[in-house]
Amino acid sequence: MGRLPQVAGLAVGVIALVLQFAITIPASMEAGRNLPGSIIFLFSYFTILTNIGAVLVHASLLSSTGYAWLPAFAGPRMRAGVAVSITMVSIIYITVLAGLVQMQGLFLLCDVLLHYVMPALFVLWWLVTGADGSTRWSDISWWMVYPLSYLAYVLVRAPIAGEVPYPFLDVAKNGAASVAWSALVTTGLFVVLCVIAVFVDHGVARLRKSPLPTR
Repeated sequence: MGRLPQVAGLAVGVIALVLQFAITIPASMEAGRNLPGSIIFLFSYFTILTNIGAVLVHASLLSSTGYAWLPAFAGPRMRAGVAVSITMVSIIYITVLAGLVQMQGLFLLCDVLLHYVMPALFVLWWLVTGADGSTRWSDISWWMVYPLSYLAYVLVRAPIAGEVPYPFLDVAKNGAASVAWSALVTTGLFVVLCVIAVFVDHGVARLRKSPLPTR
């Protein structure tokens, strides 16, 4: 049962990411960016980076040599961390970003695949197969490196590039206090999701080890 969402997640993720690249780069260049700038612009989105992480987890585990060529992405700590991050992607999009821009056509398709379908498939797979009870509370500090590093990158890049991937991180438009509050709230949400992930990981592992009731 766990292999089906994993294969589906890999297929959906690769298709969505390739399609997003194919339609975003030309549109970005039409908007005035050069090719390197357009590529950097695309890979400055937390959504894109996290979905790439999900694809790498699936690819590493589905490959017969996965543990040899992508050991970091095959490990249980990475699996749980990506589950947290991709859940964050979906929550922030649904609660904050959805509706800010009216997507159409292939952009809408990519939007749905990356923000709804991929998170659902990855979390389903993690619950069914990926969670094994091996996460520790100390893993939370390791998981936090990713969003905090991303936040630092966005804030440092913003005055240089004159743009931010997400409007709530725009200091020039919203002010430092507003961005600081947004960063605090999103970081707090990430921590909460990390705590839930550890509890769920341990709970799922206990359920798997519990003997089935007999009559």
